[in-house]
Amino acid sequence: MSVIAPDADCDPRYGENARIHVTVTDAGAKVLDATSPMNDAGGFTYSFTVPVDSAAGAATVTAMPYNIDWCDDTGRNNRADGSVRAGELTRASCAQPVRILTITP
Repeated sequence: MSVIAPDADCDPRYGENARIHVTVTDAGAKVLDATSPMNDAGGFTYSFTVPVDSAAGAATVTAMPYNIDWCDDTGRNNRADGSVRAGELTRASCAQPVRILTITP
């Protein structure tokens, strides 16, 4: 199984040591919790094997930048340095992206 994201077109500047945090949850139990390299523009590919003890049925897969908080509910972008002028940033959804994975025995 692979989780893949292309580079963002908004220059997010994640940095050279950026990581993606991937989780897989089945029936409410986290069966995979890992980080993997992500490029400065947010692109990544993370491949994994679904653990054999995972419950059959629907599971969720999430992938979020690891240890980065750019959305603090105050409207302030925690990633932008002081060189950004008011109105230059475009707000993005802070909702965690979730995809469904069907696990079969």
